[in-house]
Amino acid sequence: MKGPLFYSKILLFGEYGIIKDSKGLSIPYNFYNGALKMATTPTDKTISSNQSLKRYATYLGTISADLVVFDLKTLNEDIEAGMYFDSSIPQGYGVGSSGALVAALYDKYAQDKITVLENLTREKLFKLKSIFSEMESFFHGKSSGLDPLNSYLSIPILINSKDNIEATGIPSQKSDGKGAVFLIDSGIVGETAPMVHIFMENMKQEGFRNMIKNQFVKHTDACVDDFLKGDMKSLFKNTKQLSKVVLNHFKPMIPQQFHDLWKKGLDTNDYYLKLCGSGGGGYILGFAEDFEKAKQALHGHKLEVVYNF
Repeated sequence: MKGPLFYSKILLFGEYGIIKDSKGLSIPYNFYNGALKMATTPTDKTISSNQSLKRYATYLGTISADLVVFDLKTLNEDIEAGMYFDSSIPQGYGVGSSGALVAALYDKYAQDKITVLENLTREKLFKLKSIFSEMESFFHGKSSGLDPLNSYLSIPILINSKDNIEATGIPSQKSDGKGAVFLIDSGIVGETAPMVHIFMENMKQEGFRNMIKNQFVKHTDACVDDFLKGDMKSLFKNTKQLSKVVLNHFKPMIPQQFHDLWKKGLDTNDYYLKLCGSGGGGYILGFAEDFEKAKQALHGHKLEVVYNF
């Protein structure tokens, strides 16, 4: 047995903001993927994955049947037979490692599942998101369900608000374009739960709440609109503002050794950095109008291009 591949994702805009109803834009990232497989010769990796699946299957059995019903009998039999999740998606990097696993299990074991081939109305997308949110909460404590949704459908998802999401098209890439969206490897594994906890604690302060509403959400929404319209001039202006807000108010989410690099980008305009996922480690997203220039400025760091324009 070898299941279909499910890809990683990148939330280009909307981290933290979507908790507070900002817009968001999530795109599939095909560089990493995962699939369910049967272990022929067990290794430490396959055994560990298999044990995790066993614990996860128990949790799936507790999800309300009103939301989704799984063929738990077949799932548990497959786990007993040595099934594991073979994934190249780095964990704790903000590119949706648990999302791909959730998508793979829903695809294989959910009954009456909503498929990619049918007419994906907003209602169906919302139902899928609700199911995935419940399924992924096992890993993060509280999940929006967006990562698995992106992985399952493998199409860009536009988040208008918590209850309003739609599949969207993004401007096609220019392979010869000078500009790029890229990932920087921080070399540190991030953990989602503690970062979200810091954010929620900060949200108890009125000043922080006002900053989120009047600055963070405003710039995030503008970035999403600019990107979808292909208005790069405005996009860079708004990304710079967003990068500045994050540096000033989300310091704990930015690994210490990147504080100066973050500021350097804002001072020189060679690149702008933003969080990829919850931060605290993993990947950092970069935006540059001239990628060659950004590469020189970020010499010594591992960069991966996600999108060219």
